[in-house]
Amino acid sequence: MLIPLRPCNKTGCGRLTRDKYCPEHKPKVETRGSASSRGYTSKWRWASKAYLIDRPFCVSCAAKGFPHVMATVVDHRIPHRGDMALFWDKGNWQSMCKPCHDRKTATEDGGFGNRVPPHPIKFLLMLWGPRRGSCV
Repeated sequence: MLIPLRPCNKTGCGRLTRDKYCPEHKPKVETRGSASSRGYTSKWRWASKAYLIDRPFCVSCAAKGFPHVMATVVDHRIPHRGDMALFWDKGNWQSMCKPCHDRKTATEDGGFGNRVPPHPIKFLLMLWGPRRGSCV
């Protein structure tokens, strides 16, 4: 049995479709792997808790003049995007409170449905040069 054609649900689109949206406006499915497949394993949980013990305050709040806000999240300064060397580089970690981390993720890392910006490593290398111990 064929489903009758109806207009696409996207405002202003008059294309007829048998689905909710026409192919042009069909929502994209997120293909990101699970947290553990991206490296957030028990090893990460132990390492990040140890990091927070040594650095208990949010660096973002401290930069805004609130130096005693407790951090609850370890953030990757440069998004690792699957690069496990960058993922485990403690020089790339920073302590943040959840609101600051969520704000950073939404604005810089393309979180919460925002467009993902290009990977910043090449840009940062242009600004700062290769990091110590790097073969680049």
